Amino acid sequence: MRFPFVLIAGAAALVLATDSAAQNAGSSPPDVTPIAAVASWLAFDAPPGEETRITNAVMATDSHWRRDALGNLVMTVGSGHPRRLIACGLDHVAFVVSEITDQGYLRLRRAGNGATHPLWDQFHQAQQIRVLTKDGSVPGVVAVDNAHFAAEHRGDTAVVKVDHLWVDVGARSRAEVTALGISLIDPVVRDLPPWTCADYVSGPDASGRAGCAAIASVARAAEHSTNSSGETVFLLSVQSSFDWTGLMDAFARLGKFDEVTVVFGASVPTQFANSLMEGVRRTFAVPAVESLHANARFAGSLVESVRASDLDSLLTAVRAAAHVASSNIPWLALARPSAKRPARATDSLSATADILTRLADLPAVGGREVPVRDAIRSALPEWARKQVVQDSAGNLILSMGPDRDTSVFVAHMDEVGYIVRSIDHDGTVTLAPQGGLNGAAWEGQPALLWLDRTSTSHANESAAPASLAGVFVPREHARLRRPDVMRAWFGMDSATLATHGVRAGLAVTAYKRGERLAATRFTARALDDRAGDTALLLALAGMHPASLKHKVIFVWSVEEEIGSIGAWRVADHLGTSVHRAYAIDTFVSSDTPLESPLFAFAPLGHGPVLIAMDDETIVSRAERERILALARNNHIPLQVGTTKGGSDLGPFVGSGAIGAQLGWPGRYSHSPAEVLDLNDLESLARLVRVLAQ
Repeated sequence: MRFPFVLIAGAAALVLATDSAAQNAGSSPPDVTPIAAVASWLAFDAPPGEETRITNAVMATDSHWRRDALGNLVMTVGSGHPRRLIACGLDHVAFVVSEITDQGYLRLRRAGNGATHPLWDQFHQAQQIRVLTKDGSVPGVVAVDNAHFAAEHRGDTAVVKVDHLWVDVGARSRAEVTALGISLIDPVVRDLPPWTCADYVSGPDASGRAGCAAIASVARAAEHSTNSSGETVFLLSVQSSFDWTGLMDAFARLGKFDEVTVVFGASVPTQFANSLMEGVRRTFAVPAVESLHANARFAGSLVESVRASDLDSLLTAVRAAAHVASSNIPWLALARPSAKRPARATDSLSATADILTRLADLPAVGGREVPVRDAIRSALPEWARKQVVQDSAGNLILSMGPDRDTSVFVAHMDEVGYIVRSIDHDGTVTLAPQGGLNGAAWEGQPALLWLDRTSTSHANESAAPASLAGVFVPREHARLRRPDVMRAWFGMDSATLATHGVRAGLAVTAYKRGERLAATRFTARALDDRAGDTALLLALAGMHPASLKHKVIFVWSVEEEIGSIGAWRVADHLGTSVHRAYAIDTFVSSDTPLESPLFAFAPLGHGPVLIAMDDETIVSRAERERILALARNNHIPLQVGTTKGGSDLGPFVGSGAIGAQLGWPGRYSHSPAEVLDLNDLESLARLVRVLAQ
């Protein structure tokens, strides 16, 4: 669905997760790179109080690690004096569930008082998260205001804080939340794979986790070193985000040390680190104290990024602090964490969810719809695949039935996103929005820059263009919620980007992964309008073209988000031959905790919506009553509403067609966390089929 005016936003996308195999007897493959090793550590969530999620994996690499009463991991190598301690903090600030509302939403509070980016809370809004329950993780999203309702939120300029965060896990009541296994104080974390771009590794507290990986790597080497003198205690401490509780507890238990070295993450202010070390020196009478920091970009954000060369420098510094002579210490990688999510049995909605996932996960910023177009063509029945045509604009057009009383059904293939506007010498890319966007929903998130396809052949219909992984650059400080300019960075300078074919005009999108929520809900980026594309495919699967009494045309259009360019091309070509036209697109619903229910309220799960009026079109009373009667006679639930935005309907109405827009109630429009109900989508497909026949 098009947005009537443009904000600034962005997009993001996937990266390469490390492929470290399970470790045997604590040994890492000799060719593990520092990037892959640290990425393997970042793959484990370790919010404060839940560090066993990673300490179990560390202990599996080496039987010499032991867990103390608080949960710290301790390894002692050597004996005598000098006696030294090398420590790091495993955890980082997270959220916990502080309330479960009657409507099935979760409220949050911070867990930990450690240093983070000033926009840490806001970085979670409009993103997928996981609730870490005792039985596994439950997916959800953090609510954000609908981008189409920007006028209603023009006064919301303050940076988002934790008190403004609402988590949607697809439940409709407190009881449904409880049935998912969610309890108070369960941790809530951003749901992302480990992210790498060029020779950087990115993630929450990437530098802090790198410090622990370096210590564990040196500890393993120290076990086999014959040149070390004295005793070295290696400590992977817990609850560092609660004033370094684990470290302080270890001092009380482990006795006096001659030397203490603590590796801090890049987000920890130098002043705080110095103060803590001075306190250690005085309180525990330590003659020599030292703090180490890993260098990082975007410190404290969700995309804190550490370069491979800085990782090796950190490993060298830890080795020196531990007095390990060997200079060739391999990085220790952890075995991949098991995906412990509650099992979901295959159900009646699975086939629809599978189609929607395949389409929604593909990139298609306006004018670059090839991957989605190929996937739709591939999903057509064989007879339709032979009949469908692609026009010069890139629309897919399927015509059926005798040439009279033409009805057109149109859903668009493109999505909101960014294109490259310019490239600075250091490789920072300035972006231009394509469609109505809220930049705060993409800032500080992983990003993908999509390179040109080498071929537009349909021989490999599932192929997507190659991409470069990067990040949307977060502001260092912010007084206002929305950034004025969106930028991205891919770990390379402009000259290196040029060798990869990066130039102005290429698309940049968000990391995307479609996900079922609870029993019937679904979340993904680009549900607007991949859900409409899916509805046409589902409707087509149950149709019998030979039985049609009039012309029916299904159109999968291009460039709707930037002015219905594809729909205008089709409407101009068909002219006045179109009797009725239906745009299949989102009904932007106020069924969210951040919107007023006094406007555009259509609850999810109550059926599709006849959009009687938006910012561009209005459906006549006679047509509304006709569609409602057809839905009623065919036992299809149908809501009626008015909302903001526009659609591909306008070009056809402008050519004289009787028009109506049909949609599904959607939450969090034009964000990375759009949500719909799969039952509504299936009912919409049935309605399209009835109207077509």
